Amino acid sequence: MNKGVLVTGSSSGIGAAIARELADRGFRVFGTVRRPQDGAALEGAGVTPVLMDVADTESIGRARAEVEQALAGAPLVALVNNAGIPAAGPLELLPLEEFRRVLEVNLIGVVAVTQAFLPLLKQARGRIVNISSVAGRAALPFMGPYAASKFGLEAVSDSLRRELLPFGVDVIVVEPGSIQSKIWGKVRAMDLSRYGGTAYEPVLPRIRDTALRSGEEGLPADRVARAVAKALIARRPPTRILVVASPLSQRLLEWLPDRWLDRLIARAVWKEQVRPRTERPPGRGAS
Repeated sequence: MNKGVLVTGSSSGIGAAIARELADRGFRVFGTVRRPQDGAALEGAGVTPVLMDVADTESIGRARAEVEQALAGAPLVALVNNAGIPAAGPLELLPLEEFRRVLEVNLIGVVAVTQAFLPLLKQARGRIVNISSVAGRAALPFMGPYAASKFGLEAVSDSLRRELLPFGVDVIVVEPGSIQSKIWGKVRAMDLSRYGGTAYEPVLPRIRDTALRSGEEGLPADRVARAVAKALIARRPPTRILVVASPLSQRLLEWLPDRWLDRLIARAVWKEQVRPRTERPPGRGAS
């Protein structure tokens, strides 16, 4: 098979697993990395490393030219937008430059890469697979920046899929839950000291530790890789593929009324710190 696939963020974790899975299935895989030294392991797995930063327009243009030249007329049948970064913290205090950074990488970067490679995908009537998250289905406290980027990715994916209907290019979203990955090392390294002395200080370490345990006990990255392969190989793939240990539990959680879920989160996260909300609408006194 000489059909090309580009996988962004392939240096480790989910991206590396996707690249290896597709190479094993006979695709000609190009895996993007930001550092030359990250490409050696990919080459050993039969993947062609390509230097690219999804937040750098010139870098994307060079990668597009490199891939097109390497394909030499062969089709690019798929783009897998996997590159992303974690971000967390209370929205009240989160530095805005961090919020902008996660949106730039996780959302704007996806659009930038898609725009660059879409002409090749349209020629092949190929497919785009966007790696979202369960955080794009339900937003938990202190996950606002990351959830915003993934909710945005879900919306972009829906719009793009419908815009590309006349061109035969499909868009599929893969939504992993907790997955074993090096990304958890970045979560562990997050500096929480900036929130010292605030109302969030006692809560954040507990939230981080819970997230780290969830990641350590999460599904292997190969599960996401197989979901991506399904999205590329199936004759009529679903528009969304949920990759969690218990899809039923995830959907039951999402079906809960918002206020019910708020109460559960209040008990689990804030414990005795939550003050009951007033029943009176803001700005209205007693009559």
